Amino acid sequence: MKEERLQKYLEHAGVASRRKSEEFIKAGRVKVNGKLITEMGFKVTKDDKIEVDGKIIAEKESKVYYLLHKPLNYITTTDDQFGRKTVLDLIDTNQRVYPVGRLDYDSSGLLLITNDGGLTNKLIHPSYEVWKEYLVEVNGFLDNNTLRALEEGVSLEDGKTAPAKIRLEHRTKEKSKAIISIHEGKNRQVRRMFDFFNLDVLSLKRIKFGPLKLGNLGYGKYRKLTDYEIQQIKRIKRR
Repeated sequence: MKEERLQKYLEHAGVASRRKSEEFIKAGRVKVNGKLITEMGFKVTKDDKIEVDGKIIAEKESKVYYLLHKPLNYITTTDDQFGRKTVLDLIDTNQRVYPVGRLDYDSSGLLLITNDGGLTNKLIHPSYEVWKEYLVEVNGFLDNNTLRALEEGVSLEDGKTAPAKIRLEHRTKEKSKAIISIHEGKNRQVRRMFDFFNLDVLSLKRIKFGPLKLGNLGYGKYRKLTDYEIQQIKRIKRR
């Protein structure tokens, strides 16, 4: 657990400036875990109970945004009852973060991870229609009639899918590759859309989420979003 000086913690928590916080400590106004602290070098962690004038102080958690290239065989939950690896095992942070939406255990690609709950709720809400783009490879020949049908929407057991965007990349009698974009979040939707036409998905990778692009980020690697990317996703409006 990361430690920091008490006066710095108080500053980050919005109690007062660092200099003013030092004055509070010297004046005997600050307790840590019930003990009065008057020394300047005292260090604390987020697990400590910190009080100023008897009021418990909680550090304000800064918002963080990570773009992860999710590998295969990781689940997009914070923990798993079966002990499988989760995407959070790949992120080195002291803050409690969450994946935005789902990406199947057997799929790879772009996954946004953050502690910004308000933004998360917005990005996964159907009314915002955030487009997700996938590179998909299927076993079989992807003909033009199937491409058109996928674009128009497919009747699945939980309802017809909204119109999609699809672009053929390559096809042979044995395999086909395409890029498909959807803005819904039905469970395993892309796989089920192709399965409707008896086309088994061999690989599925998300390469775009709203304005965010996977680019050349390494497999299993992650990076912080740039300020410009954060601004872009925050500008997404309800449809």
